[in-house]
Amino acid sequence: MRRRLSFSHPKEFIISEPVLELMQANLHRVFDERDDLARRRAIEETYIPDIAFTDPEGTVVGFDAIDAKARGLLEGSPDFHFTEAGPIQVSGTLGYAPWNFGPSGGDPVASGVDIALVSDGRIVELHTLVF
Repeated sequence: MRRRLSFSHPKEFIISEPVLELMQANLHRVFDERDDLARRRAIEETYIPDIAFTDPEGTVVGFDAIDAKARGLLEGSPDFHFTEAGPIQVSGTLGYAPWNFGPSGGDPVASGVDIALVSDGRIVELHTLVF
């Protein structure tokens, strides 16, 4: 399903709902999910099996690698959460999601963006930039 947005520009802009939903799932159902089983289920629904994830530490591939990255972040910061730092942007099959990471109710200690390429209803490539 696609949602049409109107701007004061002569062109119509279209937001791809599946890309938007996958970007939200990546942030909330995977990287902010502390329940191991729920996170694993979300990983399998959100990414292809050989998902390539690149962040400042390098590139990892696969469900297990994404799970280990999310678990490591959450276990290292037990009271921290990911929150959206602005609207998710979508261009065709590309999604851009700004985020913050920090203690509940407090100021973020890290900010960044996730950029994902989507194909056939799943994220096939994910990049994270940290500011």
